[in-house]
Amino acid sequence: MGKSVEKTAKTVEEAINLALLELNTQREKTEIEILEEGNKGLFGLIGSKMARVRVTVKETGSDRLTKFLKSVFEKMNVKADFDVVENEDSIVVKINGDDVGILIGRRGETLDAIQYLSSLVANKGESEYKRVVVDTENYRQKREETLTKLAEKLASRVIKYKKSITLEPMNPYERRIIHSALQNNKYVRTYSIGDEPNRKVVITSK
Repeated sequence: MGKSVEKTAKTVEEAINLALLELNTQREKTEIEILEEGNKGLFGLIGSKMARVRVTVKETGSDRLTKFLKSVFEKMNVKADFDVVENEDSIVVKINGDDVGILIGRRGETLDAIQYLSSLVANKGESEYKRVVVDTENYRQKREETLTKLAEKLASRVIKYKKSITLEPMNPYERRIIHSALQNNKYVRTYSIGDEPNRKVVITSK
């Protein structure tokens, strides 16, 4: 859980509002614990009791993700900073530092693993799923451009020589890029064969 404050006032509602004001947050983003109901006492004076509440800011997906990534980088002995931006339907993590090559791994495999685990951590216990994207040095865009060019180049070869081409094993993210790049091509089609982690894309003539 996040920051917590206790407040005392004449009524429970007043105490809650004072706490929300200090925490600078909204009611739905907090957990409220009523410690003392309070009462007006006799004639509103004698034996009157103040209401007391504890209001705690709920931990968000971004909060959990920040803790998780700090722990991962520490265990990997990686020196890197990162920014977490949470939107309505997604959480985007941008990593910066000298050791980002280690975090990318072979063909982005380490980065994909971190992204997968980050998604599990960020969405744990949440009612609405948020897509999590973990990127560094704009790797994902560069990789997408590289794979799109490769797909187009190989498609031209398939069209020219009328022979199917089987690509090297790729993860689901990379296979989707190949399929997407050629889905509107009139002369070739793509499909996948094999089992994970050795599943491959095949480009063949229509």
